[in-house]
Amino acid sequence: MAQLDTNYDSQSIKSSKVKTILFDLDGTLLDTAPDMTNALNLLLAEEGKAPLSPELCRDYVSHGSVAMITLGFGEAQADDKQSLAEFERRRLRFLDIYEKNLCVDTTLFNGMDETLRFLEENDFRWGVVTNKPAFLTLPLLEELKLHERACSIVSGDTLAERKPDPAPLYLAANQCGTLATECIYVGDAQRDIEAGQRANMQTLLASYGYIDKSQTPIEWGANGIVEHPQEILQWLPGYNS
Repeated sequence: MAQLDTNYDSQSIKSSKVKTILFDLDGTLLDTAPDMTNALNLLLAEEGKAPLSPELCRDYVSHGSVAMITLGFGEAQADDKQSLAEFERRRLRFLDIYEKNLCVDTTLFNGMDETLRFLEENDFRWGVVTNKPAFLTLPLLEELKLHERACSIVSGDTLAERKPDPAPLYLAANQCGTLATECIYVGDAQRDIEAGQRANMQTLLASYGYIDKSQTPIEWGANGIVEHPQEILQWLPGYNS
């Protein structure tokens, strides 16, 4: 990952009336890379191919099933119907395998549980806005007993629009009973920061997430960068470390 300048003035957020923290899912709230990597490697094994390393797969997890199948099998040829059909068959098989092994090794990132508990104990709300489809998002959060704690869960197919469109963030803010301007959105992808900016939310880049070396996150324009989940708390009004 590119070297990041973390010298931000958190007072720009602390002085605002932040009431809600919204999280991206993969690579921000949850470390889903182990189970998504396992699903891809099981598919590769089915087709007689060698497994890929967790380190390689980790960089692609935030980009979903299309990115994972492209990593494992290469891109579909847009002018070849057979290639497109084979790509889609593999993508759907990957999702089927993943759905059946959704929460084997997936966990909250280290320090995230303490962060969520601080929010809950200090009258802040928190929710999830992800491009992951609901048939994967909801069972995963239920398995981890997080679904009842979140004030909103907006999946990739909750609305017709997905990030970087701001509509899912507006919906989450509304469901949490807050204005968009009273929210901080935390994510590990450029589309997260763009969506947050377009929704007039403050944005934090989760540098501990799935950011590969080819990306330049310092150029995404987030209000701040956090290297550990508990650093999110430093951006809350009234927080004393």
